[in-house]
Amino acid sequence: MAKNILVCDDAAFMRMMIKDILTKNGYNVVAEAENGLKAVEKFNEAKPDLVLMDITMPEMDGIQALKKIKEIDSNAAIIMCSAMGQQAMVIEAIQSGAKDFIVKPFQAERVLEAVKKVVG
Repeated sequence: MAKNILVCDDAAFMRMMIKDILTKNGYNVVAEAENGLKAVEKFNEAKPDLVLMDITMPEMDGIQALKKIKEIDSNAAIIMCSAMGQQAMVIEAIQSGAKDFIVKPFQAERVLEAVKKVVG
């Protein structure tokens, strides 16, 4: 059965890129969010198997959203995405429960490798 994924990034073209990589490889993108607040909302509605979330976003950043989602579901699988040079944030994300992280710009292979590792 295909895994359901929530894609969260403030840049629409990034969401499109990730969605494209995932759908071409048999995953379902069940929801998209443009900021952390929406990500938490959509997580509650869609109950995805996995969340791919950007760290730097308006309203609520990815780390805050990660913590909120973990409060809702401690088993939530979340992969963080970040640009280069955000090591401290990546460490905080992992300590807060992120399963993996992907560095932008995305390589399709790396996205798929992380997704397979986390949800199979």
